[in-house]
Amino acid sequence: MQSIELIAPRYGIAWYPWAVQYFFLIALSYASLWLAVPGVIFGRENWKAAGRLALLGAVSTAIVAPITLLADLHQPMRFWHFYAYPNPTSWMALGSFFLPLYVGAVVVLGWLVWRNPMRAHANAGGVQGWLARIVPLGQWETPRWAVVLVGLAAVVFSLGVMIYTGAEVAILKARPLWHTEYLPAMFLITGLIGAAGLVVVLNRFSGLRHPRAGDQMLTVILVSLVLAGLVVAGWLAQGLTMNEGSVAAAIDSVRNNPDWRGLAYWNVVVGVVLFLGAGLMEIFGSLRGTRWILGLLALHVAWMFRWTVLMEVQTVARNSAGFQHYAIDPGSQGILGIVGSFGLWLAVVLIINMFVPWRTALGGRDEAEIPSAVQGEPNYG
Repeated sequence: MQSIELIAPRYGIAWYPWAVQYFFLIALSYASLWLAVPGVIFGRENWKAAGRLALLGAVSTAIVAPITLLADLHQPMRFWHFYAYPNPTSWMALGSFFLPLYVGAVVVLGWLVWRNPMRAHANAGGVQGWLARIVPLGQWETPRWAVVLVGLAAVVFSLGVMIYTGAEVAILKARPLWHTEYLPAMFLITGLIGAAGLVVVLNRFSGLRHPRAGDQMLTVILVSLVLAGLVVAGWLAQGLTMNEGSVAAAIDSVRNNPDWRGLAYWNVVVGVVLFLGAGLMEIFGSLRGTRWILGLLALHVAWMFRWTVLMEVQTVARNSAGFQHYAIDPGSQGILGIVGSFGLWLAVVLIINMFVPWRTALGGRDEAEIPSAVQGEPNYG
């Protein structure tokens, strides 16, 4: 009797935490843009406060997201290969065209909305006054049709970004945990949860503290969590009845790996706490002063989902049984990269906040809202 030895190589992970940061930031951007649509594009008065905050979130994350993507390429200067050698059959290659169009449209939309408030500061001294005279490119009034046209174009391009970021992962048959049509839907829904949380956090720490905007975002979080639950239920039902590969792989991973069990428990607990917290704040107004905590929790849900999908799934051995250990690097390919990308986003927000009077856009005011400005509603922090 002869024995045959099989050698299965162990490959290192292909996507580093930079990929998590990109998927997280770009989802926050396009989802924040969608939250800005009622107030910014359609001019709904009761959505303008949320629109101002959401537009700030959309522009700032759109600027930083491509930087994290370039970092994940390992050799950032090779990005031009996507354009020199186009491949219309690759979702990643298609994304290289969708992404610049989207980022450009969002930045132009922000410029169109913010240039009128900047013009009002043209006589100010210092750097702010100089920028207010240069950046608006003249004293002409921003036409309403231009905001609507560019905004709708940005929404169209955002759909391309949303589709390609989900499809480029879900199309990979080599990873059963990724290969499911439910994954793009979860990327979308958790992106909305994170974007609503971002608006809540910006609402608190920007000083705007508009109660209606906070309530609207809590509603978005609640609805999105319900939708996420329905998607997960559909995924499980299909997998259990039709032996769908991603469900089988997920159950096997949770059963055989204590790290995966811990992640599963944590994600469920955080989701339930976020849902109950948002629901209680909708019922008891006295709790709304702490809704920024739920905003941070919503951001955590969006980020943690991407970390689990993109990083933990790569620890499942493809060519042999078991799991491969992954220890996050303290350097630029790990913790430093994660902290640095968040720091870069914060720097972008602070620069915009210093030189762009975004609070006065869409007929807003520079100071924090007062109760009479929102029909007597209490001004919760």
